Amino acid sequence: MSMFCNQCEQAANGTGCNISGVCGKKPDVAALQDHLLYGLKSVALYADKMGRDAEIDRFTIEALFSTVTNVDFDPEDIGKLIQKCYRLKEKAKAASGAAIACPVADWKPAADLAGMVAQGEQHGINTQHINEDIRSVIEILMYGLKGMSAYMDHAMILGRSDDAVMAFFQKALAATTDPALGLMDFVGLCMECGKQNLTVMALLDTAHNETYGAPTPTSVNLGTKAGKGILVTGHDLKMLEELLKQTEGKGINIYTHGEMLPAHGYPGLKKYPHLVANYGGAWQDQAKEFPNFPGAIIFNTNCIQRPADSYKDRLYTWGLVQWPGVTHISGWDFSEVINKALECPSLPENPGQEILTGFGHKAVLGVADKVIAAVKAGQIKHFFLVGGCDGAKSGRNYYTEFAEKAPQDTVILTLACGKYRFNKLEFGDIGGIPRLLDIGQCNDAYSAIQIAVALAGAFECGVNDLPLSMILSWYEQKAVVILLTLLSLGIKDIRLGPSLPAFITPNVLAFLVENFNIMPITTAEEDLKAILG
Repeated sequence: MSMFCNQCEQAANGTGCNISGVCGKKPDVAALQDHLLYGLKSVALYADKMGRDAEIDRFTIEALFSTVTNVDFDPEDIGKLIQKCYRLKEKAKAASGAAIACPVADWKPAADLAGMVAQGEQHGINTQHINEDIRSVIEILMYGLKGMSAYMDHAMILGRSDDAVMAFFQKALAATTDPALGLMDFVGLCMECGKQNLTVMALLDTAHNETYGAPTPTSVNLGTKAGKGILVTGHDLKMLEELLKQTEGKGINIYTHGEMLPAHGYPGLKKYPHLVANYGGAWQDQAKEFPNFPGAIIFNTNCIQRPADSYKDRLYTWGLVQWPGVTHISGWDFSEVINKALECPSLPENPGQEILTGFGHKAVLGVADKVIAAVKAGQIKHFFLVGGCDGAKSGRNYYTEFAEKAPQDTVILTLACGKYRFNKLEFGDIGGIPRLLDIGQCNDAYSAIQIAVALAGAFECGVNDLPLSMILSWYEQKAVVILLTLLSLGIKDIRLGPSLPAFITPNVLAFLVENFNIMPITTAEEDLKAILG
């Protein structure tokens, strides 16, 4: 059995994984995910011709998110999603009353898992179009939809949705099956995907702020506190809130990991005294960090890696993330995780370093007058947005070096796991304004955009005219859709690394360079010199 997957930054040999995924994805799972995506396109052909259907729309989001890197590795679960996908295709077909003559519309999965795997092998990336440039842009669109689905899933969990966005999901998926569409048609859909994602990120930002309060600058301990513990990793704040509620008074301390660090900045979450610290660093460090955490561990979104036997028996998944042989929690009852934590050894009292988080757009714009005054006085010469995904591939030390070598009269905005490359370093402040401002997780890219737009308004110029440079790192599909959002806003001169996506052909790259001046990172010294002159 062979496979081909190039959707993440760690694609083997810079081209694609064709034996087994670097992420741990096996060929059967890769084929099943390709099959599920093909089924979603079949659903979309009919759903695009009917009104909104809550069940179909919700499933589309969950199914797309399940195919994001490091989410669902369980072939049995993906097989169930494929079966449900077919049921919903038949539902959409009946509701739309449409007669569509194309092979995708006639899709029907095999009755067993082996048959579904075999079908999936016929519907991989390289079958999406015979023209490699069009195929490249279709891939960008598909990965953008996957990334947007992750943000929409979080928003939907908090009761938010948007009919126009959901209609775009179906429209875009259906469009990928249309052989009459050309290169610029798909470029237009990619730009539209970026615009729709801005709406989704605004929805999620509002949901987070209305539910948990606007983030405020908060000091977070990196050590441990004596007692039992549960480590929560992922992005979903409601799941963390429910766990905090259910562990009140039980003598269990809750720790965040990876992308969950920004939770400490929300008033509605940090009010719980047993949310005590952040343990460890970015997602790719779990294999060396989790064996040393003696309590229970739970994933609530993507970034799971193959678990070691030393902690697999106390590891849990929730939501869309799954791994074969790891206990999955369905619903909102976390008693099994709590009981496991009570059985496990306690953590020692070991206070650690304190770092700051919680600089969302409301916190930063609350002191905008001081920031603007510091710029006008020449105290702040430049802003750098240095952040994005982290990963294990070599070359990411560039971001540490860039942050370290940024001049003392510059301010660094950061977000997502990329910040773990340098968020424990001391950067000092400029007139009381910290030189390192942790905006949050990748979901909070909306905050970075709002800050940039507000600064442009204050200085009566465009975002591209600000003393602001974006130095971004990418790993998976959420980074792709954030990039599309930035491009849809007309933002140029973005530096991207540590390597360019394998799914971008030379011609498509030339288009991005010509229209947006996207460029690969080089060295910290050379890029700083080029930016600052």
